[in-house]
Amino acid sequence: MPSSALPASSPGLLAGVVVLDLSSVGPAARCTRLLADYGATVVKVGAVPGRGAQPINPPFYAYSGSRGLQRIAIDLKDPDGRDAFLELVESADVVVESFRPGVIDRLGIGYPALMAVNPDVILCSTTGFGQSGPRSDWAGHDINYLAVGGYLAASEPRGDGGPPIAGATLADAAGGGMHAAMAIMAALIGRRETGAGAHLDVSIAEGVLWLTSLAVDEHLATGAEVGPGHNIISGRYACYDTYQAADGKWLAVGAIEPKFYANLCRRLGCEQWVAHQLDDEVQEKIRADFRAAFASRDQATWVDELAGFDTCVSPVQTVADLVDDEQYRSRRAIVDVVMDAEDSAAPLDGSDAGGPKRFRQVGPVLAGMVRPEGPVAVRDPATSDAGALLEAAGIPPERIAELRAKGVVA
Repeated sequence: MPSSALPASSPGLLAGVVVLDLSSVGPAARCTRLLADYGATVVKVGAVPGRGAQPINPPFYAYSGSRGLQRIAIDLKDPDGRDAFLELVESADVVVESFRPGVIDRLGIGYPALMAVNPDVILCSTTGFGQSGPRSDWAGHDINYLAVGGYLAASEPRGDGGPPIAGATLADAAGGGMHAAMAIMAALIGRRETGAGAHLDVSIAEGVLWLTSLAVDEHLATGAEVGPGHNIISGRYACYDTYQAADGKWLAVGAIEPKFYANLCRRLGCEQWVAHQLDDEVQEKIRADFRAAFASRDQATWVDELAGFDTCVSPVQTVADLVDDEQYRSRRAIVDVVMDAEDSAAPLDGSDAGGPKRFRQVGPVLAGMVRPEGPVAVRDPATSDAGALLEAAGIPPERIAELRAKGVVA
């Protein structure tokens, strides 16, 4: 059944899967956002406010806010906190962490400790370079992984000749977040057959390596120096480029197939170039004629003229443009959000997380996710579910009260 046909009441494809997420931002948080949108129960396990180093607290809107998440704060450096976390692990399917290699072992919650309480648990460790190798302890962010994975060097240089800065966190989102989510889903499927858990070593840099593997594999097989302008998808030919319209806005052209390229040439009034799509000798002449043609009308006029007529032309949209795009609107890709101001649970630190009570955000848009019919209710990201989670883990109320009084959980 296509995802668009899933009933609104569907609990999600990962319903029943319980995930403990020790991350706050970055690829691991992108991973568990995906898992939650597929229906998994995701519990964000954060640091207790005021005890030790505090992680980055993302803005209320980041990572789709608190849509579908539960939260608890635990001091993992305290033995009582560690034991409380391990009691949560007993009934969990997956634990996701993004500490540097070795940290969870020093905290007493490494894979052997997790298996001791839950032999079939899946641990996903998400780091920049993996759990081993000479760079395993390097700090880094998205730009660093795009750099070492070949992505920046394979992209069109900026004006000074240097590699560009990507406009989206591709390494975090795809090289790390999607990579980790896919690995977890594979491990869950494998566990059905074997009954065994797994420790998944997710390297974001290796995720980027996979993203650039078409270029890397070509170099390995042929010795070609693959980079900007090397082939049809990296700017060598006029049929795959961007062009400015009369109003200063831009259009993207991806007319790779000869029939689409021919359609484009004819509608631009450039029929003379139909037979020269891959003729290197005349590419600048084709570009000059394409530029002149596109500069004669505004973007919207060209979209009306070209986009629906097998030319592979689309508008280059800003973020402000796309949030009201008719295609996304028709598929409910952008959802209305209502912050639950009546939540009876106490905030983790007694404060208001701020932010508007009504806003919009990107909804569950990937295939197989259940798209809401109306507004999505989200909770204040400072809200804690500690009491309910610990009670469900079998910890007696008096013990929960002791942990709260000690400041080990919140």
